[in-house]
Amino acid sequence: MIKTENLTKIFKIKKGADIPAVVELNLDIQEGEVFGFLGPNGAGKTTTIRMLTTLIAPTTGTARVCGYPLGESNQDIRRNVGILTENPGMYERLSAFKNLTIYAKLYDVEDVESQVRKHLQMLGLWERRDDPVGSFSKGMRQKLAICRALLHEPRLLFLDEPTSGLDPEAALLVRSFIEELRSQGRTIFMCTHNLNEADRLCDRIGLFRTHLIEVDTSQNLRVKFFGRKVVIHLRKVDPAWLPQLQALPGVQDISQVESKLVITTEDPENLNPRIIRTLVTAGADVQFVGELRHSLEEIYMQTMGENQPEVTES
Repeated sequence: MIKTENLTKIFKIKKGADIPAVVELNLDIQEGEVFGFLGPNGAGKTTTIRMLTTLIAPTTGTARVCGYPLGESNQDIRRNVGILTENPGMYERLSAFKNLTIYAKLYDVEDVESQVRKHLQMLGLWERRDDPVGSFSKGMRQKLAICRALLHEPRLLFLDEPTSGLDPEAALLVRSFIEELRSQGRTIFMCTHNLNEADRLCDRIGLFRTHLIEVDTSQNLRVKFFGRKVVIHLRKVDPAWLPQLQALPGVQDISQVESKLVITTEDPENLNPRIIRTLVTAGADVQFVGELRHSLEEIYMQTMGENQPEVTES
């Protein structure tokens, strides 16, 4: 659905050094995938979206979007993609219905009135269809902008900070709608600063700051950065138990935190029963067992060189 090869954008400055915004980006995003593109402000995420939606031309490199070559079939790409920008503009004096009608005609949508009605109803805006957009809250504007991006039933949807600045209720509605699109098999390329949102919605994550740093599922990123750690809560810990546990095949590391043992292993599903049997045989009182779950935020902070937040146990 999206394939880039060394895609690069360098902004030329008349008086001063050139600014590299995106450098040699290589991506391969499959049809039906929800892909999260994460990075700090100024990392080049929006520039990437602008290139892939043909709004600006790359400096070097190539890309295919929905099967069409960038720079050669830009009109075909535009027909097959929808885009939600971080600050979507609307005609504020016109009604929601009129706004969408204008854009539907620009997209050559068949049966304009039916499509506009369908999407306003989907996003819960039908009752406000005749109200001027200038009277809408930020959340309502965001929902209207999503309607606009979907009017022509695009195969690929670009979302740039879809829940930015929304109150919790509006953000939940937008996330639920993205999940609905995902269940329909839509391909979504999403930039977001909400890492919990990305963890929940995205099939794969790309960590990016001018260059692409890492790409994988959030679970695989956790294992790559931190391994898997089992936390065993005991009534008390006898130091003599630790050598017995360390001798078990598959145990990579053991540490003690008060009355808890933290054990690193690649395969806790198979190793946990042996660990528990060893402890019980040695006389330990096992209270409960959990897995230490590192957040996507912690991975992000470590990748970007920031301080790490605390991890949680699940």
